[in-house]
Amino acid sequence: MSAVGWGEAAFLGLIQGLTEFLPVSSSAHLRIIGPLLPSGGDPGAAFTAITQIGTEAAVLLYFRHDIARIFRAWCASLAQRGQPLSPDARMGWLVLVGTLPIAILGLLFKNAIEGSLRDLHITAAMLVAFAVVLAVADRLGRKQRTLDRLTWGHGILFGFAQAMALIPGVSRSGGTITMGLILGYTREAAARYSFLLAIPAVLLSGFYQLYKTWGVESTVGPGQTWLATAIAFFVGYAVIVGFLKLVSTRSYMPFVVYRIALGIVVFALLGASVLAPL
Repeated sequence: MSAVGWGEAAFLGLIQGLTEFLPVSSSAHLRIIGPLLPSGGDPGAAFTAITQIGTEAAVLLYFRHDIARIFRAWCASLAQRGQPLSPDARMGWLVLVGTLPIAILGLLFKNAIEGSLRDLHITAAMLVAFAVVLAVADRLGRKQRTLDRLTWGHGILFGFAQAMALIPGVSRSGGTITMGLILGYTREAAARYSFLLAIPAVLLSGFYQLYKTWGVESTVGPGQTWLATAIAFFVGYAVIVGFLKLVSTRSYMPFVVYRIALGIVVFALLGASVLAPL
């Protein structure tokens, strides 16, 4: 396994940007594609987390007005204890509460997340299994609730759904969107809350990995990592715009079919020894 080159880093950044917000698992794509590149190695959990800073920066830019309004209302709620929460302040607290499951589970299972859970057999199985769950949720979900009807209990359930994305193949957006559909939220409401809920978790994870790997030798150099992160930002922003338009009118079935097909391909490549499990 050799060092990841500039061209490969740019390609991985493109993949990160294209897949982060779609319910197809960006971490699975980086895990699968990395070993197929000329350098021949898994770019690693740290590279994945750091490049996600780029896609999350796209979320901050796209939702900047919503985020600023929610943050101001949340700050105001700290000084108004005992008063009923405004919808924006409540959303701020719900995002924080929904972040707790992934933060706690991420710390508890840190070694497994960076090691055994990156087994491609697990990744392929999760791609297929959660495709089925997404298909059922999209087909049977009532799709009536909007975000102003988001409850504290639902916020926590969204959080646990997001935490499932610690396993490559599940998908952060896929997990939270699926939970939203199961709970009866519209496709657009589930997608928007998925974007907002991911902000604290992704940024904290990304900057933690950046701190932890600073100055540590890796197969992906700092320059290549930042290139991939920048590309992920620009591509990710374009995907957000297109995805929110798409989900307001179309079902998730194309993503279901894609996940199942990709999972089958990965199993085939593992069986042919083209890919190694770890």
